[in-house]
Amino acid sequence: MKIRKEFLPFSRPSIGKDEINRVTACLKSGWITTGALCWEFEDNFCQLTGSGQAISVNSATAGMHIALSAQNIGPGDEIITPSMTFASTVNMIALRGARPVFVDIDYGTLNINPDLIEEKITKKTRAIIPVHFAGAPSDMDKINNLARKYNLTVIEDAAHAVGTYYKGIHAGGFGHIAIFSFHPIKNITTAEGGMITLNNAVLEKKLRLLRFHGIERDAWKRYGKGGNPSYDIAEPGYKYNMPDILAALGLAQLERWQELNLRRARLAELYFAGLKDISGIDLPEIPEYDHTHAWHLLVIKILAINREEFMSRLSDYNIGYGLHFPSAHTLSYVKEKYPESVGMLAETERAAEKILSLPLFPDMQEKDVQYVCAAIKEIIKHG
Repeated sequence: MKIRKEFLPFSRPSIGKDEINRVTACLKSGWITTGALCWEFEDNFCQLTGSGQAISVNSATAGMHIALSAQNIGPGDEIITPSMTFASTVNMIALRGARPVFVDIDYGTLNINPDLIEEKITKKTRAIIPVHFAGAPSDMDKINNLARKYNLTVIEDAAHAVGTYYKGIHAGGFGHIAIFSFHPIKNITTAEGGMITLNNAVLEKKLRLLRFHGIERDAWKRYGKGGNPSYDIAEPGYKYNMPDILAALGLAQLERWQELNLRRARLAELYFAGLKDISGIDLPEIPEYDHTHAWHLLVIKILAINREEFMSRLSDYNIGYGLHFPSAHTLSYVKEKYPESVGMLAETERAAEKILSLPLFPDMQEKDVQYVCAAIKEIIKHG
């Protein structure tokens, strides 16, 4: 096959005229830090998720940090989570002084195996953090039932889950905390940023204080018309607020989430059709329970040849790729600090050696997917 001249990236944000116009209008307004646009973005996100409150932050990692901090999770506490996730979740648990307790995954979906959670619960367990991997929801009925049985907090890692539904409920709509990401590769983007959703007004107040230095009034309330620039700090916080210039981009993207996700779903459908008859790879498996997949990622598993060789060959065809994720329990600092999980997560380790994320973003053309599928066929054919 003829090799394309233009590099096909693993991901690229879909930015249109409305996004550009809204960001430009924000710049021209003279107010670009946290203000009215952030409040609007939060309100609109509540409408999407069905949550009672939403708090914009400058990254999902920041959201996870203050979500753990606000609940006083710290030394002596254990947090149950899969190892098949981005390292930031484990970093935040470790930086709070708590201990991550890893639960194995389902090899096919890469989501946490809910049937293995209960055996990891101890008197020290404070929370369960399931990951809605690649846009497919975890089995929230089983997880929520365990949380109620043992009086545990659930914090959904919904970084992949804008547009993800479980039995008709959007991620973040289950009555507890969820953390979303708006990184440039996500289903909607604010360039960088995140959102915490919840249904707890008392906890919301604490999270807002932790988000911005411990100051009750953000800049909009202190320096806007009729504002009071004085402030007090009863408890120190962080500098995790989202600026309006990012919220402007997020508002435009949020209006398009259905369009963008439908396009992702169409591209995923084309991948499945183009790759279904190829031996030597495993395609993603789809959860059996009722759900809507957001198709943030399309992750295959390479069986036929060495993954490093496969990635090198994709590069020869001018195709980008991603790796989501190196299993967290095998990272050097985690392995050294929490060595008990090494060798104990059979399905996680089996998958982690083989996974590879293929290009998937709304502005891809159908011919791009066909090109990737054809390249994969040639790579595997020639070994």
